[in-house]
Amino acid sequence: MPALSLIDFERDALDTLLTYAAIPCLSPDYDAQWAEHGYIDAATELLATWARERTFANVDVTVHRLKGRTPVLVVTVEATAAGTATAVLYGHLDKQPPLGDWSDGLEPFTPVRRGDRVYARGVADDGYSAFAALLALEAMEANGIAHSRCVVLIEASEESGSPDLEAYLDELAEHLGDVALMICLDSGALTYDRLWVTTSLRGMLHVQLTVKVLTQGQHSGSASGVVPSSFRILRQLLDRVEDAHTGAVLLEELNCEIPDVYVDDANSLAHEFGDIIAEELPTLPGLELMGSSAQDRILRRTWFSTLSIVGMGGIPEPAIAGNVLRPSTTAVLSFRLPPTVDAIRAGEAVRSALTRDVPSSAEVSVDVIAADGWLTPPLEPWLTTALDAASNDAFAHAPGFTGEGGTIPFLAFLGRRYPHVQFVATGVLGPLSNAHAIDEMLDLNMAVGVTNAVVTVLGAFANQEES
Repeated sequence: MPALSLIDFERDALDTLLTYAAIPCLSPDYDAQWAEHGYIDAATELLATWARERTFANVDVTVHRLKGRTPVLVVTVEATAAGTATAVLYGHLDKQPPLGDWSDGLEPFTPVRRGDRVYARGVADDGYSAFAALLALEAMEANGIAHSRCVVLIEASEESGSPDLEAYLDELAEHLGDVALMICLDSGALTYDRLWVTTSLRGMLHVQLTVKVLTQGQHSGSASGVVPSSFRILRQLLDRVEDAHTGAVLLEELNCEIPDVYVDDANSLAHEFGDIIAEELPTLPGLELMGSSAQDRILRRTWFSTLSIVGMGGIPEPAIAGNVLRPSTTAVLSFRLPPTVDAIRAGEAVRSALTRDVPSSAEVSVDVIAADGWLTPPLEPWLTTALDAASNDAFAHAPGFTGEGGTIPFLAFLGRRYPHVQFVATGVLGPLSNAHAIDEMLDLNMAVGVTNAVVTVLGAFANQEES
């Protein structure tokens, strides 16, 4: 029987989650003055205060701060079972920017509840995670379910690629101890009817490319035809890394062969769920999607290298666009990389392609942030059994296994430090959850289901530790 109900979640967590939802705690990449603004600190202290109000036999709640870095909230719940190994439960509290105008009646930092869904920036990605992790542990102790030593780690720079996390993992290495299980609550779900376990994540390159041709803008009637357009040069450079007709990424260092097992998994998902990737996207009528089949689209989202232009600079809004040859154009490029591609090597290849033999000898600058992808290690028998029980107990349905198209740098970081650790990457980001987009949504029943699944997995972990 599930240890937690929606009523429990509403009573013990919802008010604080809604308060968190109202805090514009943008990740440092989107708020260069995050320290001065204080929103990240406010969110951290809010969650720390809520954590201190929980009921545990033996708990420590500490906010760790390193100079110049975002804080990390660490909640250590000591074991009620035998064994010395540690389970780490991970989430983050920093948020993406609003992106644009939200739908009527919705705003990014004014939470709105409609039925059993809450709309606000950060509630599903990933504000719910601290509540889910600690409510799971609190329910275990309240119901006499033994658990091993657990460390809940909530960082505040994930949406910027987790640049602060490695330093904190160094500081916390001794405190974390013998990590044997890692539960990441920042991943996705294809449906809301079961626990979804992530088998792979793509890596990422965040590239800022600037092409400059003038020291200041000039009347287009005077300069065009003489001074090359910075936008045209930008287009030429982009053609070096992406086929403009097919969207294929052209650099060898950004591509790899897809292992047969993942091709087979995609075929199985397509057979069971149909064209599930296409069906969840808010595309315009008549749009021709990339990919030749449901299976192909699953692989494209999880194993293909892709390029998205996610930002532009130096270009005026249409309402104030004068007849000016602009001095520069900046594009922000987001590459998604196959799970096994070396992100550093890929970044070097992109930098080389964009900066060598620049057309018209224009001035080009390239800044690259790289994050590796991730493959889950093989599951031990006890964890396979536990996940099956967790999904059936919480959702009355067997678990699903799938790759995800996003990136969670923490998993790659921890995997390198603890190569033999068992991983469970899961989450609530299902259809219409709109992470990073407008109208982000948390399905409360999914949050409760994931929380109950965590209870089952942690109980099984404690049992196999004792045996």
